Amino acid sequence: MKSRTETEMMNLILGTAKEDERVLAVVLNGSRANSNVKKDIFQDYDIVYIVREIESFTCNHSWVDVFGERVMMQMPEEKVLPPADGLGRFPYLMQFMDGNRIDLTLIPAERMDELLEPDSLSILLLDKDGLIGAMPPASDRDYHIRKPDAREFADLCNEFWWITMNISKGLWRQELTYAMFMHEQINRNVLITMLEWKSGIAADFKISAGKAGKYLSDLLPAGDWEQFLSTYSDANIDNIWDALFTMCSLFRNTAVEVAERLGFEYPFEDDKRVTAFLSHVRSLPSNARSIY
Repeated sequence: MKSRTETEMMNLILGTAKEDERVLAVVLNGSRANSNVKKDIFQDYDIVYIVREIESFTCNHSWVDVFGERVMMQMPEEKVLPPADGLGRFPYLMQFMDGNRIDLTLIPAERMDELLEPDSLSILLLDKDGLIGAMPPASDRDYHIRKPDAREFADLCNEFWWITMNISKGLWRQELTYAMFMHEQINRNVLITMLEWKSGIAADFKISAGKAGKYLSDLLPAGDWEQFLSTYSDANIDNIWDALFTMCSLFRNTAVEVAERLGFEYPFEDDKRVTAFLSHVRSLPSNARSIY
């Protein structure tokens, strides 16, 4: 199946809105509103329809069939897991057979001021009655890395070193799911935040690292990126230990640099004591009766 072009998709999205008197305005959000993002074949169309009589849309979802044949669709507001947010907006997440995807959110006009969240990556495509008015030029300024203060820096360091001890406990017990949750879901996010701060300093905090730090490979020095890749592991306990110590090294080096650049205090003593604890736990026999 041949993929529809961007022009075809935008004509379909706008044409559908123009023909339906219930649709009052259309806003484009996301990467397609960001001139700094390189276009690729997986970019979604993040669209907001401001509508009246929203129940007339949501009572029969077949109206979205106009957008094309789907691989599948998700409607978060009709899900139990994860639970719906219940705020009044209604998203349709649609992956189409031709490879295109539209994330279309309906917002009732009477609650527009409450539910249409301010977003610098917004382009007004249609405003039938002047409901929204002029919008500033789209930019990614709302997504720029934010400069931390001393308390945020200290808290992040505290979180990282504390969680490493949870990882060590899980590894000694060979509780793989627990250890990897702490390593991947908690401390990886902490590490990414510290790496983002380093990247932000280099660019005077006028850049975005993208969702989950997805642009860090372009922002970090090559050596840092290679070391970051080494913090990923397979399910082998010894390899996870190696990845953990690599993560500690990268976090330490990055945090020390951030502290020096921003005038913060790095917790060298916490680092020293926790690192020694990790090494000790790794050396404990599996049948140890006490930690020390």
